[in-house]
Amino acid sequence: MGLLSDKETAALLPASAADCPTPVPVRVVSSDEFLPIPQTERQKQVEARMNALGDEHGRRNGLSRRRFFQTAAGMATAFAAMNEVYGPIYAVSPAEAKSVDLAQARADGLKDQFIMDVHTHFLRDDTRLQGFVAGREAVGKAGWNPDLAGKPQTLEDLKYPNWFKEIYLDSDTKVALISGSPSEEPRDWFLTNDMKLDARTRVNTAAGSRRCLSHAIFAPGYPGWMDEVDRAIAELKPDSWKGYTVGDNTHKELSTHPWRMDDEKLAYPFYEKIAKAGHDIVCVHKGLYPPSVAQRFPHLTPYAAVDDVGKAAKDWPNIRFVIYHSAYRWTGGAGALAKDGYAQFEQTGRVEWTSDLADIPAKYGVSNVYADLGQIFAQTTVVEPRLCAALMGMLIKGMGADHVVWGTDALWTGAPQWQIEGLRRLEIPEEMRRKHGFAELGPADGPVKQAIFGGNSAKMYRYDVKKAAWRDDRFAAIKLDYERAGRDPSHRRYGYVVPS
Repeated sequence: MGLLSDKETAALLPASAADCPTPVPVRVVSSDEFLPIPQTERQKQVEARMNALGDEHGRRNGLSRRRFFQTAAGMATAFAAMNEVYGPIYAVSPAEAKSVDLAQARADGLKDQFIMDVHTHFLRDDTRLQGFVAGREAVGKAGWNPDLAGKPQTLEDLKYPNWFKEIYLDSDTKVALISGSPSEEPRDWFLTNDMKLDARTRVNTAAGSRRCLSHAIFAPGYPGWMDEVDRAIAELKPDSWKGYTVGDNTHKELSTHPWRMDDEKLAYPFYEKIAKAGHDIVCVHKGLYPPSVAQRFPHLTPYAAVDDVGKAAKDWPNIRFVIYHSAYRWTGGAGALAKDGYAQFEQTGRVEWTSDLADIPAKYGVSNVYADLGQIFAQTTVVEPRLCAALMGMLIKGMGADHVVWGTDALWTGAPQWQIEGLRRLEIPEEMRRKHGFAELGPADGPVKQAIFGGNSAKMYRYDVKKAAWRDDRFAAIKLDYERAGRDPSHRRYGYVVPS
């Protein structure tokens, strides 16, 4: 079940079958909510170069390619290969890529960096979104992936235990926020509000510290939705709220309750209610809506854009509005991301609708609108790193480095470590900075990236980084034991890809 039809799904492969375990993905991976694009020619070049360098550097260090790719040097090698194909965008030296010890020394110097991922997902135990199961079973029976052969497949990779491993053990993430998605079909909510609270309690109890935050979903227009808001305030005490202005994003064909953020009759009573209860963070899904999707669901297209954000922010200055995906539009579709998104920037200096979002602070005179990087960073990094750099430049220029927050939308793209490394190493090319007036991103632990990785969200969520116990809590001890035993990152991605 999902946005993709049975015919569309039949033309795809599970990423676990088609995507080699490189440290950085070499093709776009989608959930079953949008069509991925085929692997581009440059992605094929990157894949070939990554594997060649992995073999070469692995032999130099006495390791197989697979084991070398699991090291910090393997990650550095991936970005070195991307630089060869896309140009010098990532800070990585040949020496670091070649030496396991040198690369590990750099990784050790950054492992205590505070990273708060405010955009993560996993699926409920009784989920009906079973498309992944059938796909993975077919792969196992066909013998394409030895890890799946003869093994009954479930959705366990997309559930809590693997989410925990990928987030807390195989990445430098210190705090994660569990999100969700509503649906007109109650069983197809990714997680209910109670499930998110239970997971938050489970994580924080196990850690002995505040390692996990959670959303409560609000769904304007759904039957009894304000009663659920009242219940969530009284019983669940969410860290923030999340809504989808398109209504049902999982089953757009069923969506009958789209809404606007500036709807004074529908949305404003919600803002008033939560503000009175002391809540001041509202996260809203926007974007991920290319023309191909607009053609299928034209009635929802106006709700995916950001023309309703400015007035709502101006009318409710005490609420922080976090726009998920930074309203980035050009996802999926036949080459839309690679061709149209970057071509639009090259021709106009703008990217629909992300530029519109970046304009809001100056246009409306507000300072309570934030941009989340979930999916936007992953997808552009994999397909067109220069577009990724451009998006970072325009968001920081328009909204300020203190209004961009780190989110990965994991687990679809696997452990978020490769995205973390991507931002740590990313720099906006000098000619792009001069032409568009973009600021330099700076070093991995410089003020801009520190703010984006966690400083901005820590302030928003009133998380005292200096006093927090994540440095020596039970999770820290578990991770230390895991690393001493020889860490085993899977480099898996959990979605669909277009077969080569």
